[in-house]
Amino acid sequence: EAESHKLSVGSEAMDPEAKKDGGSGEAGGEGASTATSKKLLNVNIGVLGHVDSGKTSLVKALSTTLSTAALDKHPESRKRGITLDLGFSNFQIDIPEHRQKDFEGYDKIQFTLVDCPGHASLIKTVIGGAAIIDLMILVIDINKGIQTQTAECLVIGEILSERMIVALNKVDLIPKDKRQEKIAKQKKKLQAVFKRTKFGKDIPMITTVAAPGGGLLHKEGPKKSANDDTVDISLLVKTLVNTLQVPQRVTRGNFRFAIDHCFQIKGQGTVMTGTVLEGTVHVNDLIEITGLGIERKVKSMQMFRKPVKKASQGDRVGICVTSLDASQLERGVACSPKVIPTIQAAVACVNKVRFFKGDVKSDSKFHCTIGHATVMASALFFGKNVEAEK
Repeated sequence: EAESHKLSVGSEAMDPEAKKDGGSGEAGGEGASTATSKKLLNVNIGVLGHVDSGKTSLVKALSTTLSTAALDKHPESRKRGITLDLGFSNFQIDIPEHRQKDFEGYDKIQFTLVDCPGHASLIKTVIGGAAIIDLMILVIDINKGIQTQTAECLVIGEILSERMIVALNKVDLIPKDKRQEKIAKQKKKLQAVFKRTKFGKDIPMITTVAAPGGGLLHKEGPKKSANDDTVDISLLVKTLVNTLQVPQRVTRGNFRFAIDHCFQIKGQGTVMTGTVLEGTVHVNDLIEITGLGIERKVKSMQMFRKPVKKASQGDRVGICVTSLDASQLERGVACSPKVIPTIQAAVACVNKVRFFKGDVKSDSKFHCTIGHATVMASALFFGKNVEAEK
């Protein structure tokens, strides 16, 4: 991460979202009007799947603009060849003619890709990433089908995402003479699985080759460029556009912001990058960092390299404040002052995940995850459906 934070002093000094060569880097969401005449709709796409299914390679093939935490920049991720933390990048498209009526008022769509880890021990990180998405891409290695973490990601998707697309990756590893037969057979198997979920058997399934030849992107780069021989990446983008519904954004009310990375820039301040969960924030607004119990004024903001004056629900943004030690904060929540209390207990409406076979009993200990925070909690279940749900 250190290299990505050596940023120039000046109008781009904060630069929480470093730009890949050739990227456009325009601002997104409601704040876009301050940086460009084009009005952008920002949507957050979660990319989930089993470890080594090719999620990060697919994200690289799609992306034009990278954040400071994109494509496994963590040294341990590169060393082990797996994603260990959330990664963020984006690409933009003009709204096609057949959907201009649906997206009236917008000129472009900015897809912010949330690359989630696939390893079993990082499932809490996946939950934190899934909580901010508008649509989910489930990446499946077509040669292996549904695997353990694929199933877990599917469960998370059922809870947190209304729509999903399946990317059947690594089709180039199937011999050409058997490829179509294998694809048809795997799709039939998967349709039987998805039929039992809320997404249904007619869920879009797109075949892809993100890293031709099975190259390890993390260690030595793909064996070929991700742009060569890529199968149906354009079809995947078209499917995203056709599946997407205009998100209903809550731009009024109290501001809430999920922080996923935090770093210091010498001479500028501390940058918190994350996603606006609710409301709107402006430059010079006073915000509270709840985990630390402190309030700071917003000095400046950027969305994928472009300065903006405000950010609203759904926007991916870097917020710069002063007098904050970045080492004290990695993940957390920022908000309008005094709107998020610290609680010891809560009453919540809950549903048992239908794939969980064990009993869910009162006085049991559970991991309780809200956003990026996970704590142990004791549960007391009550209500007329308690016995039936066991």
